[in-house]
Amino acid sequence: MQVADDLGIGLSSLTRWKRQYRETDLLAGPHEDTAKELARLRKENEILRQEREILKRAATFFAKEGSR
Repeated sequence: MQVADDLGIGLSSLTRWKRQYRETDLLAGPHEDTAKELARLRKENEILRQEREILKRAATFFAKEGSR
């Protein structure tokens, strides 16, 4: 990609930065655009589910460690 070459960075870095920018913009809602707001809420819901799973695993791990 020409932009990555012009900036002297790898295409994967540029792609990652674009994705992070879009996610940050998306999560900065609420949005007037209904479709964009729905996408924001779905992304937020996905993040919350992942966080919940991490906390469940941590709680299970620490419960096992505490019983030793």
